[in-house]
Parts: sequence; structure tokens; C-alpha cells
Amino acid sequence: MDLLYGRNSVLEALRVRRRRVRRVLVASGAHGLDALRAQCERERVPVEVVDRHRLDQLSAGHHQGVLAEAEPFAYVHLDEVLNNPEQPPFLLALDSLQDPQNFGSLLRTALAVGVTGVLLPEHRAVSVTPAVSNASAGAVEHLAIARVTNLARSLNQLKQHGVWVYGLAVEAAQPYWETDLHGPLALVVGSEGSGLGRLVRETCDGLVHIPMLPGSIESLNASVAGSLVLYEAFRQRSGYPVSRLR
Repeated sequence: MDLLYGRNSVLEALRVRRRRVRRVLVASGAHGLDALRAQCERERVPVEVVDRHRLDQLSAGHHQGVLAEAEPFAYVHLDEVLNNPEQPPFLLALDSLQDPQNFGSLLRTALAVGVTGVLLPEHRAVSVTPAVSNASAGAVEHLAIARVTNLARSLNQLKQHGVWVYGLAVEAAQPYWETDLHGPLALVVGSEGSGLGRLVRETCDGLVHIPMLPGSIESLNASVAGSLVLYEAFRQRSGYPVSRLR
């Protein structure tokens, strides 16, 4: 069982119903939970009022007065991510990302811009945990996420289906806003420390970077960098014009 914590995390798990929520624990005296209680009633999920100290022990104090016992997150197969009949692939791939907060933030952005699927390696990478669910404010429950044994091989499979693969790299020559991000697309974001691995880098159709002022920081946080490029892809795919400063 996963112990989901945080109001948005628990509420979205109840709404989406991709995994069974067995029981919700609510801190005694907690307010503002009408929507969550109503959702529990609709889904026939029992609610138990407990002492706040018990929730502190179970979730290191980050629960916002709510905790839920839920089945583990259900990953999908790569084919399910690739063969979405409703729209062309708009994918986010993560190469050895480690930090749950970065992962959760990227998932929140991914949902906001219409990403159709997420790929991450099975080994040496963050997985979908209660911390990730909380950091994503429950966005993870809405996304199709596939864990793959070999990311470079999976990216090659995407390319065989007509998906263009672009990696985010500090040393890349092309700014991300000068890259055509229409059509079937996979954006690859590397790990917090070393960026993209060699095989993944060589598999990409192209590499893009985020320009910064000379003498400033060397690179942005992985979630910030990935979010910038995801929003540029969203802008291009939605047809929004670039505003020009005068």
C-alpha cells in the first residue's frame, strides 16, 4: 500500500480512480475538507478521524490533515503511451532524474500543457512515490507513465513510429525557442547532476539549450528547465504568437 498525503494528492487519486483508495485518514479538527469528504462518500471510501500526531508519524508532518491508504501507482506499457488515438504523441522522457520534487513539478507542468505520456527508466531513477504525488499536487494520477528497462532503446522505438526526440543539454548549440516542436515529439530531460547520459544523448534527433546571461549560473534546475521547453512546445502546438517587445 502507498500512504498518499496532502489534500490535492488524495483528492485527485479519489477523482481519477486509476488505483483503489481503501481508506482516508483525516486529522481531528481539520477544516476545509468538504470536497474531499464528499468524494469519499461518492466513491464509498471510509473516512476515519484520527489524532493529528498519528498522521505526523506516518507522513513526516507534510499531510495537510489528510492521508490515504491506496494501491501502488499503476504504470502503463510503452505501447499505450505511444498509441494514443486521440492526438499525436507529446511525450516527456526523464533520464535518471533523482529528486521527487523535480519529478513532481515536471509532472504538474506536463499535465498543464497536454503531455500525453511520460517515460522513465526502471533503474537509477525516481519512481512514482507518495512524495512525487504530493509534489505534483495529484497531477500524476492523470498521466500515463511508463517505466522502461532501457531508455535509449525506447527512444529509438519512438523514432521508428515517427516521433522526433529532442534532448535538453547545456552545451547544445540551438536555443529551444528556435526548434520546431510541432508534431509527434518527445522531450528528454536529464539528471540533476550530469544531464543526459551518452547513449540517450546520441539517440536524440537534436539537442537544445536554454540561453542565459554570460556569467550567470551554469544551468537551471531540471524541473524549471524542462518546464520552460514544455511550455514552448505547448505554445507552438497551440498556435500562440510570440509577443514582441517594442
